[in-house]
Amino acid sequence: MSSRIVVVGGGTAGARLAERLPVTLLGEEPHAPYNRVLLADVLAGRYGPEVIALPSPRNDGARHEVRVTGIDRSARVVHCAGGEAFAYDRLVLATGSNPVLPPLRGLGGLGGGDRLPTGVHAFRTLDDCLALDALVGAARPVSPAGSAGQGPRPGTRAVVIGGGLLGVSAARALAARGAEVVLAQQGEHLMERQLDAEASRLLRRHLEADLGVEVHTECRVRGLRCVDDKVQAVELADGFVLDADVVVIACGVRPRVGLALEAGLDVRRGIVVDDQLRTSDPYIHAIGDCAEHDGRLYGLAGAALEQADVLTEVLTHGTGAYRGTRALTRLSMDALELAAFGEATPLPGDDTVQLADATSGAYRKVVVRGDRLVGGVLLGDLGAVGALARAWEGDEALPEAPLLHLLTHDGGS
Repeated sequence: MSSRIVVVGGGTAGARLAERLPVTLLGEEPHAPYNRVLLADVLAGRYGPEVIALPSPRNDGARHEVRVTGIDRSARVVHCAGGEAFAYDRLVLATGSNPVLPPLRGLGGLGGGDRLPTGVHAFRTLDDCLALDALVGAARPVSPAGSAGQGPRPGTRAVVIGGGLLGVSAARALAARGAEVVLAQQGEHLMERQLDAEASRLLRRHLEADLGVEVHTECRVRGLRCVDDKVQAVELADGFVLDADVVVIACGVRPRVGLALEAGLDVRRGIVVDDQLRTSDPYIHAIGDCAEHDGRLYGLAGAALEQADVLTEVLTHGTGAYRGTRALTRLSMDALELAAFGEATPLPGDDTVQLADATSGAYRKVVVRGDRLVGGVLLGDLGAVGALARAWEGDEALPEAPLLHLLTHDGGS
């Protein structure tokens, strides 16, 4: 391949493409590409930062701490903050997403702007993770609540704002490091996008009883109380105040589309791409969190990897088409594993199989439409979710084994 391919963004999607093709990879972070999915395990102390490094690019074309400031589509050149310019035959935007920062009083820090007060962090990058690690590093390990009659030992007071997948991951990681964690969720239950009410209740019980996390749902945060630009507390809308040494903002992410907008590309919620992952400019592609395909944003590592693999075929052979990604969301939290996919709420005419064991905290529910899985939630010791995962991800007919048998034994991984 002789064409010049420039990739903007060194996250999961960009790194995967650079692993497979000779490209110039421009990454804004100071670190080599890493697996963002495992940041919670780094914060929890299970892995060192070096363990989550992604495979090195195929050639030596990776550049770090390079911020792309503009795209000249007519000349096919990208311009960078340091004055460098890179010509391309094909440009790939893998710019990812930014954390959503809610409009909370006191969030802007001294002087306003984008700088957060000391002790307040998003949980999106390795630098976020390392900063949080430094803040909780002196905390002593937590003794699980109820073991040998001991509760959690005192540590850093941490408040996590947001009860989605990211917030739950941050809360359990901070609890594992010995922090006294409060999780504040505005919605009715945790992980509303993935779980139904019963699964969320079991997840909450695990966080509270096993990890010592204090969970507040239907709880709106009004603002932060800071002294000398350092966070001291989180104030709720009802006037209740939560003392805090550390605050983690986990209120979701938003695609980074600024470059695409300035370049005049078609942007809706994300950068609009077709089945060949082309933008409205045929020489520019987009993959990963920033890309919107068929009206959908994914925000999942599995989708980013699949898009990068399809684009490899497109750029190498002119073949390949992306038809969307069907993937499970998985989360492992010590004694509790979770897998969720598709539509967990049945429509009229759907069949639902549901098993619950309050003693063990296990919960399994799947929704079937005809002979196809359309969604499910699995909590507990999942050992394997192989047959169900294959049926969902491949959009295949369910195996002939009774569904109840699959839920209790699964078909192997």
